[in-house]
Parts: sequence; structure tokens; C-alpha cells
Amino acid sequence: MSYMTPVPDEIEAADLPVTGALPPELTGRYFRNGPNPLPGERPAHWFGGHGMLHGVRLRQGRAEWYRNRWVRTGKFAGRPYALPDGGHDLTAVSANTHVIEHAGRILALVENGLPHQITPELDTVGAVDFDGRLTTAMTAHPKRDPVTGELHFFGYGVRPPYLTYHRLDASGRLVHSREITVPGGTMMHDFAITTRHVVWLDLPVTFQPHLVGTTMPYQWDDHYGARLGLMRHDRPDAPVRWFDIDPCFVFHVGNAHEDDAGRVVLDAVRYSRADFTAIWRMAGGATDPAGPAAAAAASSEGTARLHRWTLDPVTGRATEQPLDDHPVEFPTLDDDRVGRTARYLYTTDDSAIVKHDLAAGGVTAHRLEPGIYIGEAVFVPAASGPRREDDGWLLSITTRHDGTASRLLVLDASNLTAPPVAAVGLPRAVPAGFHGSWIPDSPSV
Repeated sequence: MSYMTPVPDEIEAADLPVTGALPPELTGRYFRNGPNPLPGERPAHWFGGHGMLHGVRLRQGRAEWYRNRWVRTGKFAGRPYALPDGGHDLTAVSANTHVIEHAGRILALVENGLPHQITPELDTVGAVDFDGRLTTAMTAHPKRDPVTGELHFFGYGVRPPYLTYHRLDASGRLVHSREITVPGGTMMHDFAITTRHVVWLDLPVTFQPHLVGTTMPYQWDDHYGARLGLMRHDRPDAPVRWFDIDPCFVFHVGNAHEDDAGRVVLDAVRYSRADFTAIWRMAGGATDPAGPAAAAAASSEGTARLHRWTLDPVTGRATEQPLDDHPVEFPTLDDDRVGRTARYLYTTDDSAIVKHDLAAGGVTAHRLEPGIYIGEAVFVPAASGPRREDDGWLLSITTRHDGTASRLLVLDASNLTAPPVAAVGLPRAVPAGFHGSWIPDSPSV
């Protein structure tokens, strides 16, 4: 047993034990997604396991329930992804990467297929193609504009169109799609938006046909190059302006914004070639992700650090600088600051939640005792009204390295070094996963 071990079944439990005091304002659901193969299955890559959602229902100071459910996709039902004509069944996927809410729909996401709608109790409704308008995959990292309510996203593929931009309006209707020209099939896991721009990441991890059926068919490609693209999303047919950068890879973006000089500033977690190769080999099973060899590799390679790129449309140049030397991943922020200047980003380093002050340049951390793994931290703002950017809570699931216990931690984002505000005991160990969301109750609930 370890914190990476999949769970074998679906359970639920009520009236969960709480240490400390849950803020009554935390009334809603915390959902988290991640790969979890069925018993007896051994996918060729950790990213390939079926999606499993873990959920905790909080209401007015109580933890009412925990439950976990597999996402019932076409792949879960046994349908093949590849079609006889060379295309793909975009419902035959593992919806295992993220879970979000938009326009009243809860969506489980993975970047190589359609989103799947989920009920508030974690049951699968089915694949969503937005009334037939979505004909590509949907990224697991869409970006909601906090002012317009629009949801910006994209799909990438292994044959033309390699990259397609999409936008949903605030009501959930797909209102715009357009192809973006890139040289080939790249693994574009994330992107960014600002008030006026989309920031594309066209980076040197590309589709390798000879790997299909053996592992995730993407590898570092020294010949592809690396560039960032700027595209005005407020102009339907605006051209993309590309900026060459040093070769690297980015799984996850922190945020982007436009500065007073009209430059676009992107903060993201950067992998060198060696770091990407090390983490990709571990996730692909070349090294046991929970074993001592993986720990040794992670201490030297397989780690990433927060960097900043500044794209200047006047000079046509991109500059790059490291923001911190902590090895981190899974950057998050106050969603009300997406695409705008944000002072704080929150990351993890497996055993701590790290808070980056981008204005003052310092970091603070909530560090756990040895032997405990912590996942991505989701920021939940305090009550509506005037507040500081970090007035709110961070929610994250922790699991002991021996796989014996998990908790949902509630941390004070404005005082990260303080003890947890509350901890909810979960009825089982929750294996390491990917991304989650806080979905507050609507006023009618």
C-alpha cells in the first residue's frame, strides 16, 4: 500500500469526523479527480487510469458525506478509442484530470476527449458536446473570465486540426471556434488568458506514432522548438503572434496578465528537458512513483520551478526569469484574479502548500509532518464583499505515504503557517490525483 495505490471500489460515508471548526461559509462540495484503474487493470502510463471523483459535502460547519465514483465514459464501458477510419471516439476516454462547474453543469475533464457531465452526487450523466458544436477534444484546463463569465478552452489532436480554440458564453453555449495553426501534434496541457489575449504554449513534447499502444505516445522532441503565442480573443479572427523561447515544457500555468506597458506576463511551472524526461519516465512506470528510486530521482531531476515570461508586442521578444527555486507543481490562485494581476499563487511540493507573494517576492509554507503527501490546494474566497486577495481558505486532500489514512485539510490562506482551521477525516485513503474544484451551493440549495 502507498499513497499511489488505486482504490478497488466505490463507497460512501456520512457525518464525517471534524477536527477544529469548519467555517459555516464553506457550504458546498469539494470534488477532486484523478486516475484510478479498475481492479486487475494495469495501464501503460499512470495518466491512463479511469477517472475517479472523490467528493466531500460540507454544510454549515458539518462534513455531511464522502463518496467516490468512477466516471462512466465509453472507455469505462469497454469501447475502443481508435476508430476504423483513423479518427477517435471522443467519448471513449478516461475523464480523469479535472472537474469544474460552468453554467450549472459539473464537468469531468480530460484533454483527449469530450467532457462528461456529473451530478452533484458524482453520478455520470454522459458526454457533452454542447449541442453538437464541439467536434474536438476539450482541454482539462479551461479558463473562466471572472468578469464576462465566458469559458475559454481548446482542443488538441494528433492530426489536423492540431489545435482549435473554443469559447463558451456565460450561459454555457458554444459561441466561437477557430483553428490555430501549429506545425504538428504537440501535447498542450494548459494555456492562459488575460483580459484581451490567449497565451498559447507550443512546446517540444510531440506525438510519436510508434508509441501508440505501449505508453503515452508523447516524447520530448529536440527538433520541434519552443514558442509562446499571443492571440486577441476579443477579435474573432485575430492572428497569433509567436515568441521563441528556450526549450522547456509546462504542464501547468499559474496565471497571466497584461501590465501597464501592454506586455503580457505569464507565470508557469517550467520543466527542463532532463526534468520532463525524469517525471515522464516515472509516470510511465519506468520507476515506481512511490518507491525509493523515484524519491532519489525527484531530489535531483523530475522537478519543476515557477518561472515568468514577459512577452513584449513592441519588440517581439520574450524574456524569462525564475521566480523561486522551490521545486513545485499544481499552481492555483483566487479564480477572481484569472487573467488579471494576482499577488498570490499557491503551489505544492508533495509535503507542503507553498504561498508565493509575487509582489514582495517571498514565500511561506504550510509544511506537513514527514510521511504525508498533500495534493493541489483549491482557493475558496471568504464571504462576498470587500476583501483582501488572500482572504479565504485552501482545501486539499492529504494521504499518508503508507496509504493508511486521508484527510481534507482546510487552511487559512492569509496565515498559511498557522495550524489547520479544520481537518475532515475521510473513511479511506485517497490516492494521489490531479485537480479539483470547490462548487458552492447555489442560493436555492
